[in-house]
Order: sequence, then structure tokens, then C-alpha cells
Amino acid sequence: MREQQQNQGELSRRTVVAAGAVTALAATALGTATSAQAATKATGGLKAGVGKAAFTPGASLLPLDNFTAVHDDLNVRVLLVESGSRRIALAVLDLTSISAEAVALMRDAITAASGVTAANIMVTVTHCFSAPHVQASSSSAGAAAYVQNIVAATRSAVADAVQNLQDAEVGYGSGRVDVNVNRNVLTADGYWLGVNEQLPSDKGVYVARFNDLDGNPIAVLANYNVQSCVMQDSVMADGTLPISADLAGAAVAHVETQYPGAVGFWLVGACGDQFPAYRSKRYTIDKDKGWTYGVDLHDAGFALLTAQGERLGNEIVRVAQGISKYESGKQVVVRLVTDDITTTQVTGPQASAPTKTVTFTPTGTAQVPLWVFQVGKGVFAGVEPELSTTTANTIRENSSFSSTFVMSMFEGGAKNMPDTWNFDHVTYEAVDGFYIKGTAEKAVARIDRIIKSLN
Repeated sequence: MREQQQNQGELSRRTVVAAGAVTALAATALGTATSAQAATKATGGLKAGVGKAAFTPGASLLPLDNFTAVHDDLNVRVLLVESGSRRIALAVLDLTSISAEAVALMRDAITAASGVTAANIMVTVTHCFSAPHVQASSSSAGAAAYVQNIVAATRSAVADAVQNLQDAEVGYGSGRVDVNVNRNVLTADGYWLGVNEQLPSDKGVYVARFNDLDGNPIAVLANYNVQSCVMQDSVMADGTLPISADLAGAAVAHVETQYPGAVGFWLVGACGDQFPAYRSKRYTIDKDKGWTYGVDLHDAGFALLTAQGERLGNEIVRVAQGISKYESGKQVVVRLVTDDITTTQVTGPQASAPTKTVTFTPTGTAQVPLWVFQVGKGVFAGVEPELSTTTANTIRENSSFSSTFVMSMFEGGAKNMPDTWNFDHVTYEAVDGFYIKGTAEKAVARIDRIIKSLN
């Protein structure tokens, strides 16, 4: 277990972090103005700053990863949180996943602009399936330009966050909204994807609100269990496949409309077994448990996106408006602890169709990194893989904090980490998994231990 501000040197387990740390140390050694300014500012109580910038591929980059048009912008949002000598950054991107190369370049940009060391920077994505995947820059000129778009947008967003870093207060709340649904459906050939109202689906939406000391919102963070895939694979009437920030983007856009000047952050929760209730292109199942994929609403699907995004956004705002207890000043604890568990990596047949049996082949040892970020009375637990609903529920139920956020897709994201139930029922999540059975439960135990250590 490593608390970053105090022990940055220990966080060398991952190449991308280590590369960023070297850059951070280099910047400090050179005595850059930004690092010096950051150190000067890092002396008081709780502060927060935010920035947001678009990295949407321009027309000249399309088609990219089969996307041929743009419906709405993809954004990177940056939150800086500071208390005493600790400054921590969180960057959230409207993407399915992000490459280690891009994460490393983002860390360099954030460090250069804010003085935050690489080990104190968290990068995550909304798990949006209506955005091009980020490929290695070496794969094509278009991929390289896309990565540079992301880095330039990050540089702009973090510069704004540094500029508006200010004394802040933080409060927490939770609500409930029925937009997600369990996607494990029993077909004649085994479990597959669809809509299953009978299996677990946590409808909780967990909200953190940062205000200035006059009570004006600076940032609103929302944590909910669902993939952003309302428009996934949906082709428009004119034959285009449009880019969109999808459900997460629509929800936080609604929040930002309600709070002009504030930035909304979508923290995707346990998304390994959760779909939006309504998708433009969807799976269907008949009375004999036969399944199909391909019923597509095309352009009309955006009505589903708007309605569900607004519904989520409305609940986030309702909860944010109802928060009445805030913390501020030097007593607010801000810290980031990282750790990892060791497990066995496996390969299977890949999830291309339902199956009733599966054989996994162990391929070696894997490290699963864990992040636990505390801000006052709230704690945020993050992992790379997609989690199952019951895994997130267990972490939240075991937590001694009144507000616990559980997040997937940190550090670019990784394949599924199914719980025992999904393994036993050979679901898509299990077949598409990356880790041996029992890894999710092991991660829960370690996160529980970290959270307990914060008290």
C-alpha cells in the first residue's frame, strides 16, 4: 500500500507511471515556474480547480475507427484537489478506453502545467462506446493526430484548472435513478447480452459537489453503474456512424447546463454487467430464448440518449441541490493511496456468442492496481477492469465512509473482472474476462483493508 504524496518512489510497478514520474522529477529539477508556483500555493486548506476541453477528431481525421461523423463533442475534464501540501489531479475522458501511451503523455502535460507529480494523477474514462478507440501513434497518421488532440485538450483543461484553483468546500449525497439494467440474459445457448430485469442492478447515483466558499458549484462528480453505449453501432439513415459522448456525456452536459461555470465529472461504476435500459441498436430475445442483435432505431436513437441522459442529469442535480453538509479548511483530509493485488491472467475463447461451458488457460501472473482517493468524508475506490454490480455493492457496504464511490476503467481501463456468480453462469463478462476466478473477491478484500486504514 502506498500513500502517494509521501512515498512516490515506490510507485514504479507500471511503466506508464514510471515514465511520467521521471518527467515530473525532471520538471522539478529544472525549477519550472509552474512547479514553483504550485508548491507556493500548496500551503492552505481545501482548494479545487476545474477545466474542460474538447478533443473531438476533426473532419480531416475521419473516418477513424469506423466513425465517419460527429454528433457531439468528446471532452477531457480535469479536477485539481489540494489540501495542505497535497495536490492531486483527476482526468476523465469521454472514451471507451485509452492507451498507455496517451495516458503517459497526459501525465506529462498535467505535471508541466500544475506541478502535480505523476503518481498523484488519476486518469479514467467514461467507458463510452460511441467514440473512436485510441490506438498507438505508430499505427497511423490519424491515430497519432488523435492522441495529439487528447494531449492538447488535456493541456488546455489543466491550465484552466490551475487558473481557477480556489478555496473550496465539499459535500456528498446520493439518490436513485432507473436508467441501467443487468445485461445478462439466459438464451437457449447460455448467457448472453440483453436486458434482464431480474438480476442485480444498483440504481444508486452517488454525488460529490465542490463549491467555492460562497456556495457556488465548482465541480459535480457523479458515480453510476452503466456503460455509455446507447448509440453503440447505431448507423444513421445517411449511412454515417456518428461520434458522441453518449450517455455519460449527455448526463454531465445537463449538469453543466444547470450550473454554468461548473464542470461535471462522470465516474463510471461497475459496468461489467450493466447496460442502459434503452439502446438504439439492441439485443432482442424471443419466447424460445433465441437471440438477435441488430434492431436499430438509427437517427431516432438519439431521442433515447437525450431522454436517459436528462433523467440521469436531473437526479444528479437534485442530489447536488440537496447536499446540506460541507467540509472546508485545513481539516479536510486529501490523500491518494495505491496498491495492487497479484493474480493469474487467463485467456478464454473470446466472447463472440453464448456458451454453456468454457475453459480458461492460465497465461501468467498479473498485477491489478488499485486506487483509493479520500477527500474528507468521501472515498473513491478505482480499478482498471470492469467490475460486477455485486463487487461494487460489497465494497460500498463494507466501507466505513458515509460516501463511497466505486469506479471501473482507471488508468485506461482493462478487460472484465467478473465475480463468482458470473464465472459460475458463464456470462459474457466471464468469457470476456482477463483474470482467474476469485480475483474480484481478492480485490474487494484489499480495497476494504485500504479504506479501513484511512480511518
